[in-house]
Order: sequence, then structure tokens, then C-alpha cells
Amino acid sequence: MRTDTPWSTLPAREHLLAAAVGAPVLDVVIPVYNEEKDLETCVLRLHDHLARTFPYGFRITVADNASTDRTPQVAAELAALIPEVRSYRLEEKGRGRALRTVWSHSDSPVLAYMDVDLSTDLNALLPLVAPLISGHSDLAIGSRLARSSRVVRGSKREFISRAYNLILRSSLATGFSDAQCGFKAIRREVAQRLLPMVEDTGWFFDTEMLVLAERAGLRIHEVPVDWVDDPESTVHIVRTATEDLKGVWRVGRALATGALPLDRLARPFGDDPRDRAVAGVPRGLARQLVGFCVVGALSTLVYLALYSLFRLGVGPQLANGAALLVSAVANTAANRRLTFGVRGRGGAVRHQAQGLVVFAIGLALTSGSLAALGTATGSASHGTELAVLVAANLAATVLRFLLFRAWVFPDRRTDTQDAVEGSAHELRNAR
Repeated sequence: MRTDTPWSTLPAREHLLAAAVGAPVLDVVIPVYNEEKDLETCVLRLHDHLARTFPYGFRITVADNASTDRTPQVAAELAALIPEVRSYRLEEKGRGRALRTVWSHSDSPVLAYMDVDLSTDLNALLPLVAPLISGHSDLAIGSRLARSSRVVRGSKREFISRAYNLILRSSLATGFSDAQCGFKAIRREVAQRLLPMVEDTGWFFDTEMLVLAERAGLRIHEVPVDWVDDPESTVHIVRTATEDLKGVWRVGRALATGALPLDRLARPFGDDPRDRAVAGVPRGLARQLVGFCVVGALSTLVYLALYSLFRLGVGPQLANGAALLVSAVANTAANRRLTFGVRGRGGAVRHQAQGLVVFAIGLALTSGSLAALGTATGSASHGTELAVLVAANLAATVLRFLLFRAWVFPDRRTDTQDAVEGSAHELRNAR
């Protein structure tokens, strides 16, 4: 799905100014379920740490999701005793549900959460949220699998954690190192767009949120943490692992079919205002050129390999046409997604049809070059044929990029935004 409205993407990140925010800069959520024994110790320790070390205003929110013991009463007592603490009660279980609910209602510009056992060293909290406050990153996660992390836990949990992250890397091509560490933060404007897309309400909530954010091109900051396992953890490992694998399948299928409007999470290319106001250079041109060159290089390798394969059984013209057709379909699909950021199935058939027209131009150039070579030499070697084809493809590449940018994948969102900005400018002048 591609949206063309000027408000469909996120604005550029900006450094948060404490005096201009009004609300506490940081809201730390502690999701709990039947934690009457550990809750008070956790909140008092966290509050003491933030009061001593955090240079901005903060809030601690206890998100009780359907506890059946005295947890709600303990949370209410803490909220009455400490001004920076508040409690939130949900009548349904699910850590993801608790985080989504509290984060969606919070007025703080930076939202974080940590587990009630405080397994993660609190000295990592400021490094976790600092990149979000400065405007450098969109999300931040603690990582127990970074080289400099120090972790104390049993071999069973260590194996499960590493196996799970290996599954994510192999199936969903994730780049972050630790999806399950209960120590994460997100900017509020990102959460407002991202959370409605996250379906899971349990333990897979973290993973789904990170996968969607990464696929949308948001910047995820990782902080190495010191972490000590809680031997009394009540997490049911087998049930949680089963639900996580179901979530991996569901998210992978949604990404493969383009069912998620991830373009709504895109940031402008170049958050520095100087990058967005270069005279004579269309917005996004640099990023598109890089993507087009990478896709083009890979397509050329595929094309040459296919040509060499087809050439074993047919003549040069037929081999060239077949190889160029196959590589052109793959090239159009890759450029559609990676270079020009068009996601979803809408317009895919039309884009491929237009791509085939561009393919026909490339076929004419390469076939003409082969015909000219045959006329000039009579019978050229295979190496000479490949050299001529490379030269002809380089000539066709420039024309292909221009046609893709101006005709196949025009940036209608930019045109619409320019029109809106122009109308706003005219209204200001009229006043």
C-alpha cells in the first residue's frame, strides 16, 4: 500500500527541549501481573535512580494487567505516596496489551518500559533514551547479546534466546541482536503510528514492533546491558516460544504480501534541513541513485549469468532476449520496493507493464549492439559479446533510471506536498 497524502509519513526527528515539552520527558512503564512482592522494591529503586541521575522530568507508570493479588493496591499506594508515580489498571492480561494501552495514552515524548524484576542494570537507562531525546534514533533496545554485554543466566535460557534471535535473522532478515530483552524505548510520535500496526498483545509484541520498525527504515539504537536472570520468573517458556513462532509466521506472511502500510512510518531522507534544501536536486534523488545502482549491479550479474546459461542452447539474440526479460521483471520488482519505496500490491501489475516497456528499450539497445557486432566481425567470441552487452546495458541504465523516476514510479507524494506547501504560502501572503 502506498499513501500519497503529505501527512502520511513521519516528520524529521528533532532534539527534544525539556522546557518546551511541558509533560515529563520520559515515561517508564512497568507492566506487572501478580507482582505484589517485588513491585514496591522495584518502583522505589527505579525512582531513586532517576531522581539522582536523569536530567529531565520523568514519570513511572505501573501497568497492572488483570492481577488477582494485591498488586493493584500496592500500585495505588505508591502512586499516592510518590508524585512521579501513577498506576494504570487493565482488566485483561497481556504485556503487549498493557504497553500499547499506556503508551497510547501517555503525553511524554519518550516512552520506555522495563521488567519489574529489574534484571537490567539501571545505568543503561540514560544511554537507552539519550538517542531518542537527541533526535538521533526512533527506537532503542537493550541487548544482552552484544559483545560488551555482561549476562548471568542459565544455559537453557541462553540457548533459547540465541536460537530465537537466529530464527528471526534467518526468517525475517532482522538486523537487531536481541528482540526479547525487557528494556526498550520509543519516541511517542513513532509509537502513535507504529502501535496500531502491531497485532500481538503478549510476549511477541516486542518482536513484532521491532520487525515492523526496521522494515520501515526507522533507526533502532542498541545498548549493551548488564543483565542478571531472575530465577523466579513466571514466564512459561514452551507456551511463549510457540506463540512467538506463530507470530513470526504471521508477520512474515504480512510482509511478503505487502499487507502493512509501512510507508506511513518513513522518515524524510536527511533529517538535517540542509539535506532537504539543496537547490536543483530533487528530494530523495541521492537515496534513489544508491538503491538503483545496487539493484542494477545485482541485476546485471543475474542477466549475464542467465545469458551465459541460455547461450548454451540457443543463439545470441534469443539468449539475450530471454535473459533480459527474466532479469527485467526482477529488476522492476526490486526497484519498486527498495529504490522508490512502493510497498503493497496496489499498482504492481501496471508497474510491471511499464517496466516491460523500459525492458523493450533495453532490448533494442542490446540487440542492436549484438547485430552491429555480428555485422562487423562475422563471428565474435563469447567474451567480446559479453563486453558489448555490458557497454550497451550501461547506456540503457541511465535511460532506465530516468524513465523509472519520471514515468513508472513518480513521486506523487512530493508533488502533493509541494502543492500543499504552495497553497499554504499563498494563504500566508494573502493575510
